[in-house]
Amino acid sequence: MKTFSAKESEVDKKWVLIDAEGLVLGRLASLIAKRLRGKHKAIFTPHVDTGDHVIVINAEKVRVTGRKAQQSVFHWHTGYPGGVKGATIGQRLQGRFPERVILKAVERMLPKESPLARRQLTKLRVYKGTEHPHEAQQPQVLDVGALNPKNKRID
Repeated sequence: MKTFSAKESEVDKKWVLIDAEGLVLGRLASLIAKRLRGKHKAIFTPHVDTGDHVIVINAEKVRVTGRKAQQSVFHWHTGYPGGVKGATIGQRLQGRFPERVILKAVERMLPKESPLARRQLTKLRVYKGTEHPHEAQQPQVLDVGALNPKNKRID
């Protein structure tokens, strides 16, 4: 029996639309990472990009459980001496670019520092409101809240 290895030309890449309103951040990010890598497909091959394109809307309405909104801090450095800055997840979700919270969570769930992971991350599009410019691709709606009751929080 021979091992199957998918080729780039054999892969059928679909478009998936996910509404993040009320969804738990970590569960959403892990599901998106699986979709981007293509692990949900039978033809998954680790060294080939077999994943789908994912569109996420309502990024500012994603939920975090426990007290992560107040305690979990994103750190970055400005490049100047003493330039370490930080903001909590709650502050980032209320700020100008709440979509970056989802982007960072998904990025950290993909393989580290590889050209393939960077290419897979470019297939993720996250938007702040309900509008997105990808209607022409006819994305299929994926109801993540219905997959598992723990995926959605209603507070």
